[in-house]
Amino acid sequence: MRITVNVDGVGYTDDVEPRTLLVHYLRERLGKTGTVVGCDTSNCGACTVHLDGHSVKSCSVFAVQADRHEVTTIEGLARDGKLHPVQRAFHENHALQCGFCTPGMIMQSLDLIADHPDPDEETVRKGLEGNLCRCTGYQNIVKAVRDAAHHMRPGAGPEAEQVTEETRSPSHAGGGE
Repeated sequence: MRITVNVDGVGYTDDVEPRTLLVHYLRERLGKTGTVVGCDTSNCGACTVHLDGHSVKSCSVFAVQADRHEVTTIEGLARDGKLHPVQRAFHENHALQCGFCTPGMIMQSLDLIADHPDPDEETVRKGLEGNLCRCTGYQNIVKAVRDAAHHMRPGAGPEAEQVTEETRSPSHAGGGE
């Protein structure tokens, strides 16, 4: 089946098997290896990407379902050689150890911050429930998400880093798919 998809701002048209998972299409066809294959059962969240601006576990979405849609991977976040504020906050707050869960955590965190621009600790923990980390104990991940949210508030930093009403989706509950 032929699909046309925009991934990280670049358009692609490819023939794919109808049963090809989005995670495998991204990694194997497009070389987007930052999207990690974790459990292949949608339990761990390591493969989280954004589909039309909302987080999804790409191991639970077929590539054909992304046809005519926008996909953003962890590779698509940095701009002009600068880390996205959430990526930077994870680095600065030591919110990773082995790094395996980090791409999915960051992608889910972006969705969480869009829905909750000033999340408290409980909101962050609930918002990341579908993403598992076996190394960190989550303390620094929570700290990083809250730090990133602080830096992304209107007036807190460069305009490109801010969450605005246009980028916020009030109809989205913030949970991973």
